[in-house]
Amino acid sequence: MVGVTSYAELHPMQHSRGTGYRHALWLLTTRDLKVRYSTSALGYLWSILDPLLMSAIYWFVFTVVFQRPFGTTPYIVFLLCALLPWMWFNGAVSDSTRAFLKDAKLVRSTKIPRTIWVTRLVLSKGIEFLLALPVLALFAIVFGAHVGIELLFFPLAIVLQAVLTVGIGLIVAPLVVFFRDLERAVKLILRFLFYASPIVYGVSNLPEELHFWAAFNPLSGIFGLYRAGFFPEELDWFNVIVSAVMSLAFLATGLAVFRASERSVLKEI
Repeated sequence: MVGVTSYAELHPMQHSRGTGYRHALWLLTTRDLKVRYSTSALGYLWSILDPLLMSAIYWFVFTVVFQRPFGTTPYIVFLLCALLPWMWFNGAVSDSTRAFLKDAKLVRSTKIPRTIWVTRLVLSKGIEFLLALPVLALFAIVFGAHVGIELLFFPLAIVLQAVLTVGIGLIVAPLVVFFRDLERAVKLILRFLFYASPIVYGVSNLPEELHFWAAFNPLSGIFGLYRAGFFPEELDWFNVIVSAVMSLAFLATGLAVFRASERSVLKEI
């Protein structure tokens, strides 16, 4: 039966901690993807349709209705460069609120490092993000977007975002077990963060006095790296450095919170 992962499947992997962790991580990640796509008629297309629909709405509002395109032409490419990674970040953090509660029996019964229940969510959403990149490439070709050497920074953006998302997930996942209202609070914060992040606009579109403070949203530097290959002016190394430092800080904090709360979480679930 698709979606069922048992203790027997995970237990034999414990002979080698590193290998076992990677094997279990991949097993759980593929389980998530199979469950997500096997129960849907459109399957993989949903991971493309959602950001495409959102991009179309914002493109219409800002370029047709208000005729004030934020960012740089082609605006649809500018949007997708940030909207696709946002879907990864938003989905992984949202799902982290249920990381331990959804699979409580497996979390209690397996002895693999329990950080895996967060990292597998980040990995599965990250794979969906990678699978959606051909859409970005297609729009870049169709609308004639300029491609520069800065496109080589794209993998760096992926790494920084993965570090940041895992760190936040490791903070959120155990805390929700003790404070159930935090799940709704996280959704509200993510909704606010969508508009507070340079997704439908760029940092350069903000008033000059806000540029410095915008850097302390770690997504600013990360989204700038994603966009740099098509819009070099969006690359601000100060923002990138701040994002890198904050991402590592979130990861360190997440690991500390997780380790301090792990035993209590197992008792609570």
